[in-house]
Amino acid sequence: MTIRLLLADDQELVRLGLRMVLGTFDDLDVVGEAADGEQAVTETRRLVPDVVLMDIRMPGTDGITATARITETRPGTRVLVLTTFEEDEYVFGALRAGAAGFLLKDASRDKLVEAIRVVHQGDSLLSPAVTRRLIEVFSRRPQPVPVSTATERLTARERETLVQVARGRSNAEIGVILHVTEATVKTHVSSVLLKLGLRDRVQAVVFAYENGLVVAGQDD
Repeated sequence: MTIRLLLADDQELVRLGLRMVLGTFDDLDVVGEAADGEQAVTETRRLVPDVVLMDIRMPGTDGITATARITETRPGTRVLVLTTFEEDEYVFGALRAGAAGFLLKDASRDKLVEAIRVVHQGDSLLSPAVTRRLIEVFSRRPQPVPVSTATERLTARERETLVQVARGRSNAEIGVILHVTEATVKTHVSSVLLKLGLRDRVQAVVFAYENGLVVAGQDD
């Protein structure tokens, strides 16, 4: 199956570079480009890509606003945000906007392609580096928020799983920590998302920090 891609970045050379790199893979097809957020929304509506590679800082309508509009109107299209360490303040906003994944702009070609395939399959991707930045943002909050009563719907094991997801750990790593199989972890994650009404793993991370289930700066 070919994955249809839309490239949204205000720098033409960046779009050209991405097109050249991604064009070498048989299962990837760049069907369009956008130079700003508004154009990204318009082209998504017109071309119906599977995945949008979204820059955050663009003139006019920025990547966060564009991501929110795309995920609201085209839920079948996944948004993979390309970010840099200098844009940390935007990461949380993009998370809440519904982005399916985050990748640093200095990531390797293989990491980029893997990320595209992961989000296209319906999974979410939040790199450890971006997770650390997210934790740093929450660590600057003066007071932790109360734990949400919504977590009462979770079993003890599901709650433990959510905590580990929020700390940026993979299913395999969580399995080792909780002494269960990776398949069991996947089952727990799916149950957490269903019970809390969350779309994906990325939203689970946001939920855990926003609702006080995980406090930045504190370990397990």
